[in-house]
Order: sequence, then structure tokens, then C-alpha cells
Amino acid sequence: MPKDISEMSFASIYPLYVKKVERKGRTREELDRVITWLTGYDEQGLRRAIDAEVDLATFFAQAPAMNPNASLITGVVCGVRVEEIEDPLMQKIRYLDKLVDEVARGKKMTSILRGEPAPAG
Repeated sequence: MPKDISEMSFASIYPLYVKKVERKGRTREELDRVITWLTGYDEQGLRRAIDAEVDLATFFAQAPAMNPNASLITGVVCGVRVEEIEDPLMQKIRYLDKLVDEVARGKKMTSILRGEPAPAG
């Protein structure tokens, strides 16, 4: 049993994210877009991380390129302001949680991606 969230597998959390956004009428593709925007993973890399059942610490440690605009993600997740989290790994985890929340709440993709246009198609 994981001692903390960073030891949980990304594969165990990803379906919960999918369920959350789909329940609110959004798509897995939109979810994947924000995950790839944040981490730099491409679709194949994301699938490999899920298939390998890497833990969150490994998922973020192996992220090809954290988005330089990630620091623009602000707000409260689980009662904590994400911009005030001091542990770098926990901050990345909460950044992802915040993006998923924004997708589920129906925010526009350009807003979620902090001003970057969503790719066509």
C-alpha cells in the first residue's frame, strides 16, 4: 500500500481523471492534451507510463519537459493553494489535479493551457 500519493501508480489515477472529465461531458482527448501540455509526454509516452504502471514520482521524474508555464497554474486543490506548495513533486501532482479540475469544470482549453492555443484536430 502506498505511503503517500507520490507512490501511487499513474495508471491507477488516470482512469479516475478520465471518469471525472467524462462525467462532466469532456473527453479523454482533452484530458490527454492537458497532461501532455504539462509534462511534455507525447501520446505514446503517456501510454507507456500507464502500461508500465510507474508511480507518480517516476511519472514526473521521467516527464520529457515540464511546461515552463506551469507556474501560471494557481488556485486551490484539496484545500491547498498550488502556488504555495513547497515540495516540487507534490506541486507537480497538484498542478495536474488542478488542470483536471479545470477540464471537468468546462473551462476553455486556451485558458487551461495558460494562453497556448489547443492544437487543431
